Amino acid sequence: MGEKTVPNGIKFLIGGTSGMAATCFVQPLDLIKNRMQLSKTKTSTMAVIGSIVKNEGFFAMYSGLSAGLMRQATYTTTRLGIYTWLFELASKDGQPNFLTKAGLGMAAGCVGAFVGTPAEVALIRMTADGRLPLAERRNYKNVFHALIRITREEGVFALWRGAIPTMGRAMVVNAAQLASYSQAKQALLDTGYFEENITLHFVSSMISGLVTTAASMPVDIAKTRIQNMKTIDGKPEFKGAIDVLGKVVRNEGVFALWKGFFPYYARLGPHTVLTFIFLEQMTSAYKSRYA
Repeated sequence: MGEKTVPNGIKFLIGGTSGMAATCFVQPLDLIKNRMQLSKTKTSTMAVIGSIVKNEGFFAMYSGLSAGLMRQATYTTTRLGIYTWLFELASKDGQPNFLTKAGLGMAAGCVGAFVGTPAEVALIRMTADGRLPLAERRNYKNVFHALIRITREEGVFALWRGAIPTMGRAMVVNAAQLASYSQAKQALLDTGYFEENITLHFVSSMISGLVTTAASMPVDIAKTRIQNMKTIDGKPEFKGAIDVLGKVVRNEGVFALWKGFFPYYARLGPHTVLTFIFLEQMTSAYKSRYA
C-alpha cells in the first residue's frame, strides 16, 4: 500500500479496476446477500439460490452486474485511491499504528461511499427486483436506465437515499478492512514465515474479510432496507437507520442483524481477497514497468 513510485492518479485507476475485476467473480453472492437481508422470514442460502434459479433462471444470478461495476468504478476507485494517498502521507515518519490506519480507512470510506451511493441504490434495487411480484418490479435495464428513472420519477436526491447509513457502513467496513489488512499483513511478515507475495496477500485478505463482515453487517442491513424501501401513502417505510435496526431486533430477533452472514462473508471475503490481490499485482506490475 502507498508505493511512492506510483502516481496518485494511477493509484485511483488501479483501485477502481481491482474492485471491478473482483465484482465480476462475486456478483451472485452480492445478490444472494441482498435477497436474504430483505427477507422478513428466516431463509437459507441454498433456498435463495434455488428460488432464483427456478423462478428467474441461472443468469439472473448476475442481475445488477452493471450497477455493481459502476459502484466499484465510483466507490472503490475513490476509497482505495484516497486511502493509499493518505497512507503514503502518514508513512513518511514511519509505519502508522492500527488506530491511524483505521482513521485513514474511515475517512477514505466516508468520501467513497458518498460518491458511490447512486450506484449503490441502483444495485440494491436491481438485485432485489426478482423477488417482487411482476406488477411491482421496477425492471431497470441497466445502471444508467436505473439512474435516469430514479431521477425522473423520484427526484435527484433519491439517488442519495440511505447515504448516511451507507457512509456509516463504509466507515466501519474501511476501518475494519483496510486497517486489518495492513495490520494482518505486517503481523504475518513479522512472524518470518511469510514474504511479500500472493500467499501473504491472500491470507491477509481472508483475515481482513472476516473482521469486516462481523463488524459491518448490522449497518449493511439498515442500508439495504432503506435503499430498497418504497413510499406508501406518502410515508416512507423507515425513518432512518436506527428505526430499521429497532424494527429488525423487535420483529426478527437480535441475530437477524447478521442475517445472510455466510453469503455476506462468502462475497466480502473473496471480494476482499481478489481486490487486494489485483491491487497489489497491478501496483507491482506498474512499478516494474514504468517506475
